[in-house]
Amino acid sequence: MNIWEVLFPLAAYLIGAIPFGLIVARFAGVGDIRAQGSGNIGATNVLRVAGRKAGALALFLDMSKGALVAAIATLTFGADAPITASTVICAFLGHLYPVYLKFKGGKGVAVALGALLAWTPLPGAIMVITWLGMAKGVRISSLAALSAFVVGPVSLIWLSAPPMAPIVHGSITLLVFWRHRENIRRLIAGTEPTIGKKNAPSTPVAPPT
Repeated sequence: MNIWEVLFPLAAYLIGAIPFGLIVARFAGVGDIRAQGSGNIGATNVLRVAGRKAGALALFLDMSKGALVAAIATLTFGADAPITASTVICAFLGHLYPVYLKFKGGKGVAVALGALLAWTPLPGAIMVITWLGMAKGVRISSLAALSAFVVGPVSLIWLSAPPMAPIVHGSITLLVFWRHRENIRRLIAGTEPTIGKKNAPSTPVAPPT
């Protein structure tokens, strides 16, 4: 193992862990996003609490941090290199378990989409298109995300991708579903809120310590 195999994934984790949703919400003047709405630091909650412009900026920044580290690793080591696959995973894990927020992060949809789009462009593009199409069609953020992460791994059956892609796509998909377990329960119950709905049902959120 050389030093880059440690430094690149570590850097990816630290970049992925940057809580852009929290930062954007603070600059938008709404305070700590973790104590409002669903309590999540992702773009959907920023949209709900701080409005469309802030939500769009948080989404762009979260996707960009994933795309940035994946693109740098791909260009430096090649798409087939194990270090590139681990870099993608680490960026995603950084958002889920950010060291800056005591390892309490978001659900990782945007950062994962950005990273997978940069690393596996065709499957990633299919995921993004599915996500956007479902979001526009059904107006339910969680359902759009879950649909995209089902389509992604399935698309690898027909599309060429790096050897590690099925493992990475599959692992990320399982974690995305796990992080959305409460949303899945609400989807089944028919109580999941639509995009932009401010009075979304959620567990009461205590101020973070």
